Amino acid sequence: MGGSFDPPHLAHAALAQRAIEQLELDRLIVLPTGDAWHKSRTLTDGQHRLKMTQLAFAGLEQCKIDDREILRAGPSYTIDSLLEVQKDEAGSEFFLIIGEDQALQFSTWHRWRDILSMTHLVVAQRPHESSISQSSAQLHPSEMDTVITLDFEAMAVSATQIRLRIENRQDVSAWVPANVLQYIHKQNLYTKTI
Repeated sequence: MGGSFDPPHLAHAALAQRAIEQLELDRLIVLPTGDAWHKSRTLTDGQHRLKMTQLAFAGLEQCKIDDREILRAGPSYTIDSLLEVQKDEAGSEFFLIIGEDQALQFSTWHRWRDILSMTHLVVAQRPHESSISQSSAQLHPSEMDTVITLDFEAMAVSATQIRLRIENRQDVSAWVPANVLQYIHKQNLYTKTI
């Protein structure tokens, strides 16, 4: 399960827990992205996002936070991480968990067909977005055999909203784990300096 985790929030942890249960995962590898080629904005420093991700998922025993994309120089592509993880975890069955927003763009991903051939694509719906069947329609029907819809009640929260609320000095405690929020305040993240 990858993401920018800028910052990680309660929906990320709930999604991870649901994926572990529904897919009966022995381990869930969480990969904070490094240099996100597809993002139009600059991400918060990778070491901060890594630390926040470690804090956010600390309560989930099956989760392993993987820093390979943070440490990798240059653009971060899912296919590269997947190839590396498959070497590390030879013989395992792989699932790639993404949100519906990313499913809508999946055919633009670097070597997306190779990703589909190597893993089961698992898509979690997000609120106020098109249905998974519409998301899946962007992929050729013969390539849809491995797509699984995660039975997950979408939560109306996003990292974009959280960053904006923090910048405006508004409360986000209902959306962000307490330990992550404490780290954000201590490091003065997402606030503009005057």
